[in-house]
Amino acid sequence: MTTPATASTDRLPFQDPVRPINERVKDLVGRLTLDEKIEQMLYTAPAIERLGIPAYNWWNEALHGVGRAGIATVFPQAIGLAATWNVDLISQIANVIADEGRAKFHDTLRRTGETPQYHGITYWSPNINIFRDPRWGRGQETYGEDPYLTARLGVAFVRGLQGDDPQTFKTIATPKHYAVHSGPEPDRHHFNADCSDRDLRETYLAAFKATVVEGGAWSVMGAYNRFRGEPCCASPLLLQTILRDQWGFKGYIVSDCGAIEDIHLHHKVVETAEEAAALAVHTGCDLCCGGAYAALKGAVEQGLIDEATIDESVGRLFEARIRLGMFDPPEEVPYANTPIEVVDSPAHRALALQAARESIVLLKNDGLLPLDEAQIKRLAVIGPNADDAEVLLGNYNGTPSDPITPLRGLRERATNAEVVYARGCGILGDDRSGFDEAVRLASESDVAVLVLGLSQLIEGEEGQEEGVSGGQRTLGDRTRIDLPPTQQALLEAVHATGTPVVLVILSGSAVAVNWAHEHVPAIIQAWYPGQAGGTALAEVLFGDVNPAGRLPVTIYRSVDQLPPFTDYSMAGRTYRYFTGEPLYAFGHGLSYTRFEYSELMITPGEASAGQPVSITATVTNAGEREGDEVVQLYVTDREASVPVPVRQLGGFLRVHLRPGESRTITFTLAPDQLAVFLDDGRRVVEPGVFEVAVGGKQPGAGGGADAPTTSVVTGQFTVTGEPFLVETFRTHD
Repeated sequence: MTTPATASTDRLPFQDPVRPINERVKDLVGRLTLDEKIEQMLYTAPAIERLGIPAYNWWNEALHGVGRAGIATVFPQAIGLAATWNVDLISQIANVIADEGRAKFHDTLRRTGETPQYHGITYWSPNINIFRDPRWGRGQETYGEDPYLTARLGVAFVRGLQGDDPQTFKTIATPKHYAVHSGPEPDRHHFNADCSDRDLRETYLAAFKATVVEGGAWSVMGAYNRFRGEPCCASPLLLQTILRDQWGFKGYIVSDCGAIEDIHLHHKVVETAEEAAALAVHTGCDLCCGGAYAALKGAVEQGLIDEATIDESVGRLFEARIRLGMFDPPEEVPYANTPIEVVDSPAHRALALQAARESIVLLKNDGLLPLDEAQIKRLAVIGPNADDAEVLLGNYNGTPSDPITPLRGLRERATNAEVVYARGCGILGDDRSGFDEAVRLASESDVAVLVLGLSQLIEGEEGQEEGVSGGQRTLGDRTRIDLPPTQQALLEAVHATGTPVVLVILSGSAVAVNWAHEHVPAIIQAWYPGQAGGTALAEVLFGDVNPAGRLPVTIYRSVDQLPPFTDYSMAGRTYRYFTGEPLYAFGHGLSYTRFEYSELMITPGEASAGQPVSITATVTNAGEREGDEVVQLYVTDREASVPVPVRQLGGFLRVHLRPGESRTITFTLAPDQLAVFLDDGRRVVEPGVFEVAVGGKQPGAGGGADAPTTSVVTGQFTVTGEPFLVETFRTHD
């Protein structure tokens, strides 16, 4: 984007697109008073009328669609997006979200001259915390338990939101919550998390590094908790040493909402509001969600911070606004003419439907699915989640114009059958007064589809009202991971009728359906599937769509298999370190067809330390239906000198194959994917034997269903020579 020099003559330097950004920033900051600078560090930045700078509210959400700003396309909740294992799809979705956000921003600005909350173009998304424990209420907002999967999807999402224009961001993405944060929710304002440097580097920071270094994220949000005694929003280790010094982050850091107040009120690492605000800004937290930075004036007067340090933060904030084109003429901003008609457009609705289709995971199928509509004259749809439009949406969501529940989706699809409905019971509570009707309808039907699971009432963010009706608040974290007792009783009562049952689970986290696995012929995990969830579910049930979603989390059998929730060590957690038998393994998912793997090639079979290794295999659709397969590569270091994962994901690709079609897939393992973290802080590739497996599932993960519709090929290679240094990572002397 270029601007004729003559176009800049009547503009102040900071308003001139021709000038270098650093020059524009310096000019703008230099024109501000101290009071004005401090006000700009609040997320509710007021207008500076004498300079023609409009007010701007920095808070907006885009977790799975433009959030909380009226009508928008609502995609599956983030955990459902992760279940697609489709990097290209995530990129498309983020691009659509950015388009809708830009349209809303400019439309609101043109109509009102203001940017109210949830109408800006700085998004506090994605949530890339590691879903280390299924009890965490906010795990639904993440991409699951694996750092590699989270990183790949996170990078795609960030790039999609920010766009590819060399001069102007489409929007700004904000990976959160940095760092070592994943519950428990009630303790987050005062909790001190800790873990080894090894877990920090290999698990908790991996996706943040990828979204910053590869994705180019221009913003990062700090977490509420402390890490090793330091509040995450005022941690020299996290914000300066790692984020800025080691990773080269150039953007701005925003606090989580109220996190600066927590520094003195709850973490109690300082005594006053002025000390808390000064500490956060000194360590690089530029923007405050809340009002805590109003104390900066007093902090300056008390000598706790100087104006030059404040200038650095204010400069980073205005650089972001300049890079978004906010001070440029609209005709010179490439996204300013995004029409409001893109919001909820037919193309965006179609993408939401495709995402819902790809997110559905078939956990179990004893031959009942796909349903044969010629054999079904009456279909019973039962359960508290069967006809609840709100439960489709998860949290941090927009408002769909036409949400389709499972009941509606099945009624619209099963046009040759009578579809009957009974709620049966609530999500929670002991009321079983609806059991009789549910049992009667099931007994009089050819098939019963039970739509059970969780909702925002059971899992969510601390204090969350979003997605919870009747003025209630979410319970936040779970203490148990099975179905609520009354729902379990309803399932057993309907099953006792002898009518074939399909169990559909709507949830944002793993639900241990042990009884159902033993007794119910078909089980589907549908997450919170977004506005088109009912249509996608019906298409899968009747075989119009061949399911290919894969679990981005482990479904454990009970909480007895889990370490204490407050323990941030990765030992015993997630598929990478869990040595028990899960109910369903990470990466699990069935199909209506069958995939076979062959011709594994590893090049070179003997690699020098530091040399990349190529892994190639052929996947064939050996069944009679076309469908997607998620090809997964797992790596195990058999001779490491330090603790390493049982296995870890090293590559994945979702492919579509017709019956009889084959495709050769190649992955490249980079040296850093083979490296181990030594106790002295060095990360090196050691000589030794590495095992690899390529297939549609984990090799030998066990569990209640070992994905009989796909297979795995395995092999090994050897690394030789002296250890190869990848990087040095130290958090202390």
